[in-house]
Formats: sequence, structure tokens, C-alpha cells
Amino acid sequence: MNLLSIYLTRPLINSTIEYALELTLTKGFENGYYGQNQKYHVLLAPFGVLTLIAAEKHEILEALRALSISLDEPDLITQDYPIRINHEMQKPFEVTNEAIVLQHNSIHDLNVIALAISQSVGLEHYEKQLESLFAQSRSIIESIHTISLSRRKHLMQFASRLALTRHDMVGNLVLLDKPNVLWDDEEAEMLYNALSLILELHDRHEIALAKLSHIKEDVVLVMDIINHKKSEYLEWIIIILIGVEIVMGLFEFFK
Repeated sequence: MNLLSIYLTRPLINSTIEYALELTLTKGFENGYYGQNQKYHVLLAPFGVLTLIAAEKHEILEALRALSISLDEPDLITQDYPIRINHEMQKPFEVTNEAIVLQHNSIHDLNVIALAISQSVGLEHYEKQLESLFAQSRSIIESIHTISLSRRKHLMQFASRLALTRHDMVGNLVLLDKPNVLWDDEEAEMLYNALSLILELHDRHEIALAKLSHIKEDVVLVMDIINHKKSEYLEWIIIILIGVEIVMGLFEFFK
């Protein structure tokens, strides 16, 4: 079997997938939806990642055409993984960098695999966002000596974008907490943990959060400088007003 996970550049509603692929989606892992027919196994994650599993690659390409998704789109984020079934295996699964081998083909295992790969794709999306934010943060720091009070609104918008990115990463990707479906299934938990280790999900997530914290510190530093400049500006206005009042007072005195 072949698996392809893709970050959607436009939202897809359940009915569109059901109509195009002739299957029914059911609510499953962590507010996501899954469905299966003789041709496809599909998982739609709540953070905008669609995962397709089919026997042949050309069947996945057919599904993408039916959904009007092109792999030629610029900056498209995808990950693929071959899945093999080996009934003679002595253990329930084996996960390597090259392939995932299962002892039995089960919907539950396919959902666990699809969830882990879709989390990796979703994480890659946020990693690319962070690259852009990090570049903007560096540009702000480099121009710190020219920052004016008029840029305060721009910095507030940048800080808001940082907070929303962190919120989405923590809330949507479900990487900090174990998925609920794994609590009562030790074998599924082991499969998920093996995939998480191969895909370095937790390490990448921690690195991304560390970058967010670093960018946040940069923004706080710049905001402190702007606030200091604002205080200095107000102090000079007060000094000038006091000076004007003294001059006017002296003028009236001598007059």
C-alpha cells in the first residue's frame, strides 16, 4: 500500500470528499474524520491535512484529481510512506525510515499511521511559518535603531500572529498530549510512539516552540525600547511645556 499526506492549501468539506471518492466519513481520532471503501482509506485531520492510503500510487493520484488537488502547486507540503503487510511477522508491526510493515491490515492501525504522518505534515507547515517569522524578527532587530513610535501597531500585529501560531501548534497538532484513542490500546500506542520517534515529532515540536519563545523575546525587547522612546518623548514634551510656561512667566514679569 501507499500513503500520501498533504497539507491542504484550501479547505475541503466532508461532503466534497465523500462525493468525489464515493465513501462515508466518520468522526474519529481527535476531532478528525476517516472513511474507507474498497479503493481508499482516508483521514481528514482537523488541522488541514488530508491523508490518502491506497494499494497503488496511481489510485492516489486519481483521488487527488477527483478532489481538484494538484501536486504541482508551489510550496505544497506532502509526505509519503509505503505500508506493507506481512502475515508471517512475529511482531505486530515494524517501523523504519523506508517503510511501515504491519502483521495485519486493520482500520485502527491505518488510522494511527495516518494520524502520525498528518501530524508530521502539519508540523512542517508550522515550521515553514516559523522560518518566515524568524526572518521578520531578525529584520526588526537589525533595524532597532530606526524604529519609531509609528511602528508600534505593526509590532502588535506581529506579536498577535506569534500568539496565534503558538495556540494553533499546541491546540491543533495534539503533540503535547497522547491521543485519547491510544489510552486503552497498548499496541496502537506502541505503533504511534514508534512513528513519532521516526518522524521526530516531539523533538521538532519542542524546537518550534523554542523558536517561538525566542521570537517572542525579540518582540518584547523591541516593544520595551519603543515604550522607553515614548516615555522619553512625553518627558521632553513636558520639559518643553514647562520651559514655555517659564518664558511666558518671565515675559509677563518684566512687562
